[in-house]
Amino acid sequence: MYTQRSFVLKPAEANKTWHLIDAKDQVVGRLATQIADLLRGKLNPKFTYNTDSGDYVVVINADKVQFTGSKWDQKDYFWHTNFTGGIKSRTAKEQLEKHPELIILEAVKGMLPKNTLGRKQLTKLKVFAGENHDHAAQNPVQFKLK
Repeated sequence: MYTQRSFVLKPAEANKTWHLIDAKDQVVGRLATQIADLLRGKLNPKFTYNTDSGDYVVVINADKVQFTGSKWDQKDYFWHTNFTGGIKSRTAKEQLEKHPELIILEAVKGMLPKNTLGRKQLTKLKVFAGENHDHAAQNPVQFKLK
């Protein structure tokens, strides 16, 4: 009797491409879900959940993203200085002024798996605040957002 075998993608067989995403006037959460799908490789027909089969993503204009509602004043970003009582926070508006790349980076990080594979996939995300980026040599393809 014949049994059908499951397909398992080997990391060496994954064809990784570079995508360019313009974040101008995009809602952060909706943008982050599409970026996370690209990084994980879920849009690839050969997706395997335990293999790094995702693509590289370059995001430009991270300083022109949008939030819905009043999240600019209500959403907080926390970090700790590793000293006693060293918890710090910034609102989304303050974060946009100081480090606009971290808004997209933190949103995508929360949507990836919390393990070594997720940390490896996050290294394939390159976020830039303005129009210019350092990855023109990789010839990134413009990605159409839904």
